[in-house]
Amino acid sequence: MPSFLLLEVLFIFLFSGVRQSHPLQEVHVSRETTGKISAANKMMQCSAAVDVLFLIDGSHSVGKRSFERSKHFAIMVCDALDINPERVRVGALQFSSAPRLEFRLDSFSSQQEVKAKIKRMVFKGGRTDTGLALKYLLRKGFPGGRNASVPQILVVSTDGRSQGQVATPAEQLKERGVTIFAVGVRFPRWEELHTLASEPKEQHVLMAEQAEDATNGLLSTLSKSAVCTVASPDCKVQPHPCERKTLETVRELVGSAPCWRGSRGTDAVLAALCPFSSWKRVFVTHPATCYRTTCPGACDSQPCQNGGTCVPEGRDRYHCVCPPAFGGEANCAPKLSLECRIDVLFLLASSAGTTPEGFLRAKAFVKRFLQASLSEDSRARVGVAWYSRELALAVPVGEYRDVPALLRSLDGLPFGGGATLTGHALRQAADHGFGSTTRTGQDRPRRVVVLLTESPSQDEVAGPARYARTRELLLLGVGTDAVRAELEEITGSPKRVLVHAGPQDLFHRIPELRRKLCSRPRPGCQAQSLDLLFMLDASASVGPENFAQMQSFVRSLMLPFDVNPDVTQVGLVVYGSRVQTAFGLDTHLTRAAVLRATSQAPYLGGMGSAGTALLHVYDKVMTVQRGARPGVPKAVVLLTGGMGVEDAAVPIQKLRNNGVSALVVGVGPVLREALRRLAGPRDSLIHVASYADLRYHQDALLEWVCAEAKQPVSLCKPSPCLHEGTCILHNGSYRCECRDGWQGPHCGNPPAQEAWAPGALRARLSPPVARGPLSRHLPLLPNPPAHLPASLSPGEELSQLWTILLGDSHYCRC
Repeated sequence: MPSFLLLEVLFIFLFSGVRQSHPLQEVHVSRETTGKISAANKMMQCSAAVDVLFLIDGSHSVGKRSFERSKHFAIMVCDALDINPERVRVGALQFSSAPRLEFRLDSFSSQQEVKAKIKRMVFKGGRTDTGLALKYLLRKGFPGGRNASVPQILVVSTDGRSQGQVATPAEQLKERGVTIFAVGVRFPRWEELHTLASEPKEQHVLMAEQAEDATNGLLSTLSKSAVCTVASPDCKVQPHPCERKTLETVRELVGSAPCWRGSRGTDAVLAALCPFSSWKRVFVTHPATCYRTTCPGACDSQPCQNGGTCVPEGRDRYHCVCPPAFGGEANCAPKLSLECRIDVLFLLASSAGTTPEGFLRAKAFVKRFLQASLSEDSRARVGVAWYSRELALAVPVGEYRDVPALLRSLDGLPFGGGATLTGHALRQAADHGFGSTTRTGQDRPRRVVVLLTESPSQDEVAGPARYARTRELLLLGVGTDAVRAELEEITGSPKRVLVHAGPQDLFHRIPELRRKLCSRPRPGCQAQSLDLLFMLDASASVGPENFAQMQSFVRSLMLPFDVNPDVTQVGLVVYGSRVQTAFGLDTHLTRAAVLRATSQAPYLGGMGSAGTALLHVYDKVMTVQRGARPGVPKAVVLLTGGMGVEDAAVPIQKLRNNGVSALVVGVGPVLREALRRLAGPRDSLIHVASYADLRYHQDALLEWVCAEAKQPVSLCKPSPCLHEGTCILHNGSYRCECRDGWQGPHCGNPPAQEAWAPGALRARLSPPVARGPLSRHLPLLPNPPAHLPASLSPGEELSQLWTILLGDSHYCRC
């Protein structure tokens, strides 16, 4: 292929590939004014007697996309017109090679009909002959229009690239009193639009690509020329600087290239350098003035604080788009919730692993937090430190003149680089981070260290964290998912860790951190009814000393609860070489009795199976027949050293499916994968580094128990029905649907044909128990039971006489 042909093909491809990527008309106003222009459109309406005709370019040079934009603009204008046969009439005419009347001005009498017809207009195609369409109107007038006493408005939407002459017919129409608006589409030729438009030109030339702005401009011009009043008196039409662009094709000399020509001789060819050019399309800018209407709005008083953006919603209403940390507050005002008496030290990782970008994110987070949470009269005191190999105390706690001075100190923090020694920094923060205050007890405010890091520590953190907690410091962690496990080990609880997914998500954690700093865990669920069961791993893998520490921990957990048959019932199961119920849910009716029985729970030794123990709880402890109360939340807390839990996943899920919440507390330096599988849907797992650290997790465990006590419950889980009866919820209560002839509210009455002789009872019981002193009373009972406790020895039968209640399986132990 010759080189000049290749250049031509390439040129055609580039020329046809031009797309409109930025506005061809731009009004230079503030973001707030842009919003007010848009809001004014909703308050503007023309109700005068006026005829409006839309002349829409449907030629190929405009194209289908811009044709649809012209229709959209016309519909937006109609939204502001009071269309009625006595007031505003609207018609439409499409033109290309020839004009085509879409509908007359008297065809429709409502806004909905006109808009529906405009939506149904079909792109015509053909060449652009604007002059022919104007001559059509000169000859036939406005189809369906009224007499000359009614103002006539012609809105021409075109790209201004007519293939015929437009100046003369446009001038003749204007001489007849027709007001012409020229509205550009696609890449308009502004010179032709100015030729079409009425005077003053700048008020009658618009751009359909920005439909809201163009609608405001058209209505503003109508209002200014007194054709109709479109806005309330306190709205103003104001000039604004604007910029219009034209896409021009220019020829540019590129250089010269060898070329060959034939000569008059028969065997000679002439060589020469021939110039060659390229064509390119460039935007030419035309400065102009645009007139737009703005109305006073709810955002004029700038109600949104702290960088919030005010978005008007009509004349008097607005809402604020707030930055992170202010989203839940009215007008983005800071909610100064740090009114609690508290000392906070922000500890920022400034190591090579964190990177300079991560350190800047941490500084920005702390700065935004302080802006959102501190005031001059706040009772909270703040300090800032950073670390890599060593701790650097940039701002000691409380030692700053005011909040702006604190923020300036924060801006000056340098990036350190080096190794990430978080454990060393925690120990130094515990010793030196809060000064040498001698206040103790109630006189000393709560002290909190907020650790911000994105890099795992290169030294041991469990010991320093334990040391900091023994100094009565609350540790909170903020970091990415990569350091979640380490932060949970440092803080002692997943509830004290805030994990973010990126810079923006980090700022959304500010309200959560604010709540954690000032909220103290409640001592217990005083008013919540609850059936609570503790399961203790008493196997050889735990050992007697660690089992004693678990007993002590459980005793401390029981102290906040109001133990009585109407509020909280507590039970205890231990497992090792066997599974044993130390005491059931309804065994002890007071807190003192529960504490005493917990201390007496036996250490069993041997190999433990958490799965077997959980099945024992499911079958023989957490049942209505063994003291669990229908309609009361039920929770099981399993404390284990992590061995023997491989078979527990299915049993623990079986408990949860039966309406029983289950929390696993795993103790040991490594969190085993088998324990992770027991966490459940609500992440009900707490990992503790050692048995000595159990006490640091008491608040987190109590918080979980109290949260579960508020979960909705089903009266049919666990089922109160005996003998495979089906529990059915009914009108806020339940009923039992019995099987095999069993009767009674809970299917506890036997079939009527069965005899209750001692022999029949003895044959039914397995293992048989009707041979001691208790069996001598069975013939005297009016409605003997279907089962008796199988674990009673003859001596126990003598000391514990059971009185059986009619029609149910409940009994009283005397």
